[in-house]
Amino acid sequence: VPFAPGGGTDIIARIFTAGMSEALHESMIIDNRGGAGSTLGSGLAAQAPADGYTLLLGNISLAFNVALYRNLPFDAVKDLAAISLVAVQPNILVVNPGVPAKSLRELVEIARAQPGRIAYASAGTGSGTHLAAELLKMELKIDLLHVPYKGTGPAVTDLLGGQVQMMLSTFASALPFVKSGRLRALGVTGTKRSPAAPDVPTLIEAGVPGYEYSTWYGLLAPARTPRREITLLNEAARRVLATAQIKQRYEAVGIDPLGNTPAEFSAYLKSETAKWVSVVRAAGITLQ
Repeated sequence: VPFAPGGGTDIIARIFTAGMSEALHESMIIDNRGGAGSTLGSGLAAQAPADGYTLLLGNISLAFNVALYRNLPFDAVKDLAAISLVAVQPNILVVNPGVPAKSLRELVEIARAQPGRIAYASAGTGSGTHLAAELLKMELKIDLLHVPYKGTGPAVTDLLGGQVQMMLSTFASALPFVKSGRLRALGVTGTKRSPAAPDVPTLIEAGVPGYEYSTWYGLLAPARTPRREITLLNEAARRVLATAQIKQRYEAVGIDPLGNTPAEFSAYLKSETAKWVSVVRAAGITLQ
């Protein structure tokens, strides 16, 4: 797991590996190797022996890190073998109640009337919350002010306090405040409404055709791992993700379990990489 313990990817990994250990009759040990936006742990996994015993639970950062970092020690498409998607989680567009907009259309009207007036928070430059907002800016052709924070927690705190006006937050972080009325939800970034907030439209429904941002999580192995091992792991993963127990545990934290074939995941990784490289370059985002 290329992130520290306790984060979203780590939580998903711990739920998933418990089921995989049972399905494979093998103990799966989580090795948290956080740092450098997941590139440290992902690079270690890509360079590990290709014997099926070292796997990576990566996420959407694999798709945009290639554009954010100049000297990556690995190529996610070439150096990693896709096994299966594991889960997907949309974000939610929320505003401070002090913003008079009650819909995305009204928010766009304010942004176009006063360019740069609306400040949006992110969990940091190059984070998923940053890129999701930049994609929305590009699609709507509006000018918003980016205010990066050191994590989602501080960003949401300032959003609640009114220091910033909006955020494309993760569901888990924002939903309690939406339910209590301290934040107003204007749209969900997935292609369908979330059971956790069924009254909130998707951004597609709200008027942004084709817009989608979902944090996805997937299982990968070093590129030279034998096909037989990849197939074995894929079949086990899909069985595990189809169980009622895993579905219930994921859905309780606003996450959808999602398994697919190695070919499908590989194609998805390539398309996501092309999409986010385009967004990063168009937005001029750079990291030191």
